[in-house]
Amino acid sequence: MYLNPIVKKDVKVQSRSMKICWGVFAYELILALVFFLAMTVIQGNSRYSTGNIYSAMVWLYPILAVTQLVILGILVPIRTASSISGEKERQTFDIMMTTSMSPFSVIMGKVMTAVVQSMFYVVASMPIMALPFIIGGMSWAYLFLFLGIALLVAFFSASIGILCSSLCKKSVGAVNMSYVFYLIFFLGTVIPPVVYSVIHDNMRYNLGYVPQVYETFGPNVYLSLLLNPAVYLIEYFTGIMAGESLIKNGFYDINAISTKGPIKLAASGNWWMILSTVLFIGVSLLFLWIASRRIDPIKGRRKKR
Repeated sequence: MYLNPIVKKDVKVQSRSMKICWGVFAYELILALVFFLAMTVIQGNSRYSTGNIYSAMVWLYPILAVTQLVILGILVPIRTASSISGEKERQTFDIMMTTSMSPFSVIMGKVMTAVVQSMFYVVASMPIMALPFIIGGMSWAYLFLFLGIALLVAFFSASIGILCSSLCKKSVGAVNMSYVFYLIFFLGTVIPPVVYSVIHDNMRYNLGYVPQVYETFGPNVYLSLLLNPAVYLIEYFTGIMAGESLIKNGFYDINAISTKGPIKLAASGNWWMILSTVLFIGVSLLFLWIASRRIDPIKGRRKKR
């Protein structure tokens, strides 16, 4: 079985270091603090003051899951943002590129190393994550769904970090650029729906009506939210915990009878989560391809010629 040499080397080296142990300790400590805080809130709720709090234990699932996903979203870009730029700072990048590995294999090796390390932390948290399923009575299928989402978040975050690492010469600049990309995905994707809503309300207030074409096809701007990680997670957890959909119930224009176009399909059934997952994977692969092109030494020599 082929194993990327970079993954094999980095995982072996880091597994022998105490950093991984202290990292797991810090990770579990944060989860423990969140767990005790959540249990304090649940016990303080008047509805469960009689001591029968087992039915409320299911809410530990989204609380602990979101906590872990936030930690992954913060730490993974830091790991990958210093992978290529760090090699350049240590002056080992040219040596690494003289190996028989292709630029894409080098990029994938760096990304998979970060993903493997991140999933190691997630797997180590399974005893705490299992409580809502053992005591609260949740379906175990949701635990595997969480592992899949954690893997997606780690891969997406790692792809952003490795792209910024290939674009910047310094690790600090790469880390800062990674969080700028986060702002683009979290806030930039919200701008089109907000602009549409403002224009829609102004037309209705000033003109007394909204043009049919604008009302019919305008809601398609909500498709930009397919690349919003916050909307993705909210849609997932509201569907599990409340049996509702943010997309169907939160955006009135999408539910309009006159609405046509791709947004009508995306807002039906489970298509929003499916399309969003495919888009996140596609964007991640695009970032990896761009990063591999950036570090390709043959491409650089062709430009000089």
